Amino acid sequence: MLHETTVVEDRGQYQDVVTPWERETWREEALDWVEGELAARGLRATGTLGVRLRPWSVLVRVPVEVHGTQDTVWFKANPPASAFEGALTAALSRWVPERALAPLAVDPGRGWSLLPDGGELFRDVLEREPVEVSIWEELLRQYARVQVALVPYTREIEELGVPGARTTALPEAFDRLVAENTVLRTDERARLARLRPRLVDWCAELAAVGVPDSLDHSDLHDGQLFCPAPGRFVFFDWGDAAVTHPFCSLLVPARRACDRYGADVLPRLRDAYLEPWTGAGRTAAELRRAVSLAWRLGALGRATSWGRLFPSATSGAEGEADGARWLLALLTEPPL
Repeated sequence: MLHETTVVEDRGQYQDVVTPWERETWREEALDWVEGELAARGLRATGTLGVRLRPWSVLVRVPVEVHGTQDTVWFKANPPASAFEGALTAALSRWVPERALAPLAVDPGRGWSLLPDGGELFRDVLEREPVEVSIWEELLRQYARVQVALVPYTREIEELGVPGARTTALPEAFDRLVAENTVLRTDERARLARLRPRLVDWCAELAAVGVPDSLDHSDLHDGQLFCPAPGRFVFFDWGDAAVTHPFCSLLVPARRACDRYGADVLPRLRDAYLEPWTGAGRTAAELRRAVSLAWRLGALGRATSWGRLFPSATSGAEGEADGARWLLALLTEPPL
């Protein structure tokens, strides 16, 4: 049986993390579910299981064999706050099939999903060979096209359990995040309180540009992208997602590209991302201003994501510290 297979665990920097994997009954139930779903598809698990344990997910690499051919599938368990990810991934595979994985199986009630292998990570490509900035421009164009295509589905996305953080409601999200964070100092709270009227104005100005809310991945770095063929990208790991202003998505990938190429690449990346959003009477100046506003407000999405951890995974201090760091990033002028 699968739960009797040899396991190699990877806890990364979270050596003391406590996840559901530590509970024998949960572990056996999860692996029995995987085994049953594999059998229903003519697949058989072979070899050692690779288990990656983090405060925000349990990820199991399962080697499989079908008709003598070796392959890999992935089991993922999300915490309750991101249990929507499997259902969202399945929906994306229907709405934007070339840019999303199609899960083999999903159990939304338990936050479980079984996924095929998506190919090489963009991060691995970056480590293996020189990559021109133009490749980052193309991945941002492809991602923006996904967001444009998903605009008509925002209500359905929210019905799947994906949090709504609509542009006009971001001040309320800000209030909640500040109130719930226990590590902000008194002086930091005072600085954020003084910032709030400006934040309200930013949200109103951003909404007035007329770019509709869509799906924001919220953590689109090079480890969340498959590159199955040169110039083609598949987006995954949607556990931090929200329905909000789409331009908030640019914050994370642009920062990663800056780390690699320097800040001079930012205008190129911004303009490539904006190409699919042009038209509808919006000027280039309006769209660029919207990017500047959304860059700053994107920090709210990152602060929110640190609340999506397993209840048993941590005391909350580490997540709250990261959340506080992102809230304080609102005080920093954007580089664009």
